Amino acid sequence: MGLAGCTGGDGGETTTTTTEDGDGDGDTTTTTAQQQMGGKLKLAQVKSPIEFDPIVLNDVPSLEVAQNVFSGLYQYDAGTNVVPDMAEGEPEVSSDGTEWTVTLMEGPTFHNGDPVTPEDVRYSFLAPVVEETENANELNMVDSVDIDGRDITFNLKYPYGAFIHNLTWNIVPADVRGELGFEGSGEDKVLKDEEKKNTFNTQQPIGSGPFTFEDWQEGNYVRLKRWDDWWGETTPNLEELEFVPIEEGTTRVTTLRNQENDVIKEIPPKLWETVKGIDGATLDSVPGVGYFYLAFNCNEGPTTDPKVREAVDYVFSMDQAVANFVEPTGLRQYSPLPRPIAEDWDMPLEEWEAIPHDKNIEEAQALFDEAGVPMDYQWNIIVPPDDKREQIGVTVSNGLKEAGFSNVSVQRLDWGAFLDKYISGDPNDYNMYTLGWSGTPDPDAFTYFLLGRTEDTLGVTNGTFWGNNSQRGKDAAQMFVDARESADREERQQLYQEGITMALEDRAHIPSYNLKNSFGVRDYVKDFTSHPTDQFHIFSGHNNTYVEK
Repeated sequence: MGLAGCTGGDGGETTTTTTEDGDGDGDTTTTTAQQQMGGKLKLAQVKSPIEFDPIVLNDVPSLEVAQNVFSGLYQYDAGTNVVPDMAEGEPEVSSDGTEWTVTLMEGPTFHNGDPVTPEDVRYSFLAPVVEETENANELNMVDSVDIDGRDITFNLKYPYGAFIHNLTWNIVPADVRGELGFEGSGEDKVLKDEEKKNTFNTQQPIGSGPFTFEDWQEGNYVRLKRWDDWWGETTPNLEELEFVPIEEGTTRVTTLRNQENDVIKEIPPKLWETVKGIDGATLDSVPGVGYFYLAFNCNEGPTTDPKVREAVDYVFSMDQAVANFVEPTGLRQYSPLPRPIAEDWDMPLEEWEAIPHDKNIEEAQALFDEAGVPMDYQWNIIVPPDDKREQIGVTVSNGLKEAGFSNVSVQRLDWGAFLDKYISGDPNDYNMYTLGWSGTPDPDAFTYFLLGRTEDTLGVTNGTFWGNNSQRGKDAAQMFVDARESADREERQQLYQEGITMALEDRAHIPSYNLKNSFGVRDYVKDFTSHPTDQFHIFSGHNNTYVEK
């Protein structure tokens, strides 16, 4: 997870801020520290946060709040580079890639005045696995954590090449959150203080970030306050930061227009030009580190047959669907890897872009007939509560009907019901589903979790089950494990390239799009910055937001 909390300028510097229009072009303006006034910022999220403990939270709205309350050893700069936050300098890595040593700087404290200690770091990295939270698979490569003074050594089970991104993990105060008990050699772990942890999660989260948690009402608001005793070189300009959830896109835009909210998140495609045209506001956006896709049930039912999956690819055009329902708020994507990651890793983008078919109903009908799928088969497509993903599902449904199928349903489910169903592998629940994923800017985040076959992925984050009826699926999943457990970038690149190509050719997924992290921002909000990994930055090494009105 990327964090927004780091030191800003020294108070007398000149800072720059870039605002982008919907095409990604920007104007750079300069503001001096003397103009910075603080103020209160109201930011409209799409959904309400539900919890704030970094050890257990697993949703974007909650993380958007938590990243301002907590700090990590490292954080992201204006792009996807990892830079020190509470760490001194870069990590030292052993020659075999299994030992990462970080020095915790002196000075950082938690909001209650307690110093941040190496023991807090150790606790924060072990707790998700010990407690078997939904975040366990993000840190389960850590075997143990050794402490020598302020030096912290992470001993990994294997040479995990992407561990630099894990070092952005939020640090919590162990004594406040509740102890982890270790018995014997440390393998038998006992959980304590559950009530303490629940209080920390939803009532009084305490971090070392630049804002303190003040109050919240689920579904209504979260209120943060500037921490005037912030341990960094300077404090945030903003005095208060309030998050309010507004799910309906048109309503969010209206609140920006009437200044009920100062910043709104996620501009709907049909309202993109509307926001750009609001007097006294700008549209700020950057491509996110994400992936949205159509996935098939490869566990049971007709979609276990790759001919059927290819036939589905023929009944519609994903290019056209993205153009109709996603652009300009998103970009067509042809693999699980967001384009900047694919380019950085020298992946065969032209080859991957040539794999999906254009719409051809006759070819689809021939493949369905060859696979023996009866025209009265009941197709089940499930989608989460999101218009764009629902429209992708409806497009596929219409194509199936055009091919001659009479029983096709698209179910829009609330998140709880969707998350329960899409990992069941039961064709009565789904033949296909549309979903999205965000992660760290490394290929591991978009392969191991979505196409893996280990205990922490199969039926957990992977509802495709590709490989249950396919040796190629098993082979590709092993490639992603082998790539995860290698520190050799060239070896990892070859494994990812081969495994992803197999997944695309077998159509375990049909990639769809990647969204821009987009925001409508009133002109009196200065130095607000959208971010590819963290969604946005309020206070960081490259920006320090304030409200001037």
